[in-house]
Amino acid sequence: METTVPTPIYASQSQITDPGAFATRLDEIPDDLPSIRNTVSHLVFHYRAGGDWNEHGIAPDRIREVDTRYVDRMLARLFELNDAPLTEPRRPAERLVGCCRDVTVLFLAIARHKGIPARMRVGFATYLRAGWNLDHVVAEAWDAEEQRWRLVDAELREEHVDPNDGARLDPLDLPRDRFITGPQAWLRCRTEQADPERFLVAPEVEIAETRGWPYLMHNVVHDLAALNLEEMLLWEYWGILLRDTAMLPDHLMLLDEVATATAAIDCPPERLQELYERQELRVSDTVLSFSPAAERPTQTKLER
Repeated sequence: METTVPTPIYASQSQITDPGAFATRLDEIPDDLPSIRNTVSHLVFHYRAGGDWNEHGIAPDRIREVDTRYVDRMLARLFELNDAPLTEPRRPAERLVGCCRDVTVLFLAIARHKGIPARMRVGFATYLRAGWNLDHVVAEAWDAEEQRWRLVDAELREEHVDPNDGARLDPLDLPRDRFITGPQAWLRCRTEQADPERFLVAPEVEIAETRGWPYLMHNVVHDLAALNLEEMLLWEYWGILLRDTAMLPDHLMLLDEVATATAAIDCPPERLQELYERQELRVSDTVLSFSPAAERPTQTKLER
């Protein structure tokens, strides 16, 4: 059977996922998706969900690692902590302090290095806490044999059970109804098929911008950036995200247009690029960061 890749750009590294001088170290990892996922699953200590820092011997000042944007610097830090091959298990203290975005970006880097098209999707997981749609990032990897995109949650434990119904989930092939992309979530809420207040970073985080319509907008914009190979840190804001969070008519029309296009799994790359050319949506040279490693928002100039 002839195999084709609908969007070959995802087989190439982005500026963010390029492993740089560490590319040869990725050759130590087998070329199949299960091996790549297994490798990545123990490379990141989640700064919020990883457990007690003191218990694992992780110094508080390592919170700064959450702002590691580029894969080559992630790898540099990982090999500084432990120079063993990435396929070898690591203690929590030997992992990069980060979040789901970092697990996914490392997965993309390795998959792309192996010639497997992969892209980041920003959205909401239904399977982490019963009744809630939590902010989350996963990968889509192209399955050449089955000619389809697989949803891959490289952070999810193999034994994970969905608390909503007790279903055992396959991290290498998440059901499409369990992970809702940012644009899908936006459209569901706009058509009153879902409650915006059920989409958030976490129920215990009582910051208005991290739940409901402001965060739905956030994930539509971040997802579009990721589809255009700009895999941003999740606490970064630019363009339309810096405006008043009130849903103005021009905001709604633009976001409806973006969400309608990007909710489709087979949206042509030309259309993605066309949408991303709009100044309100494109990542600017300087972004506003609400990093958990900083006491106050900071302006961050990107390397281009």
